[in-house]
Amino acid sequence: MREPTKADAKEVLDRLEKAHPDARIYLEFDSPMELLVATILAAQCTDETVNRVTPQLWKAFPTVEALAKGDRARLEEVIRATGFFRRKAERLQNVCRAIVEEFGGKVPDSVEELTRLPGIGRKSANMVLADAMGQQAVAVDTHVKRVSRRIGLAREKDPDKIERELCGIIPEERWTRATHLLGTHGRRVCAARKPDCEHCPVGELCEYYRGQGFC
Repeated sequence: MREPTKADAKEVLDRLEKAHPDARIYLEFDSPMELLVATILAAQCTDETVNRVTPQLWKAFPTVEALAKGDRARLEEVIRATGFFRRKAERLQNVCRAIVEEFGGKVPDSVEELTRLPGIGRKSANMVLADAMGQQAVAVDTHVKRVSRRIGLAREKDPDKIERELCGIIPEERWTRATHLLGTHGRRVCAARKPDCEHCPVGELCEYYRGQGFC
């Protein structure tokens, strides 16, 4: 299998743009803090469930300070539907305390500072930077990982390494859009268990479809 090129990435993204012009992030938020919290809740949970829970969460704990100091049992009950609610409640409060104590209650605006927060990795950091702060970033979630590897744009298995691979062949001005396009394609067409290869707009470009690739 040959190494992917910038031309390969451009062709894939151009086709996905035509197929999914409405591609976007699927978590709902109104601020960097709301998106950061949503990414924590989204672990092993659907975006739809998170979007139902977050309005209740912010009604119960309307500020980062309230969330940091709030009653743990009450917090667990509010986010119970997202699964692993005890672990997530602990992480939410640890992150909020760090934001209050180290950053004056404001979400930091660099990947280096965001990943200093307890339990926040590059995926969540890049999502916040890209979608809530307007910076260009590639956020490698499960959909982006699966689609980029199947097509052949990435070889690695580790999400952080996949991020570097994609950033190396995708122009910086398209990093955020690439995340949305690859992620939406994974949700709508290139599903984990049964990809709809017959109706895929990048089929002839895809190593998986040609029998050369891997999931």
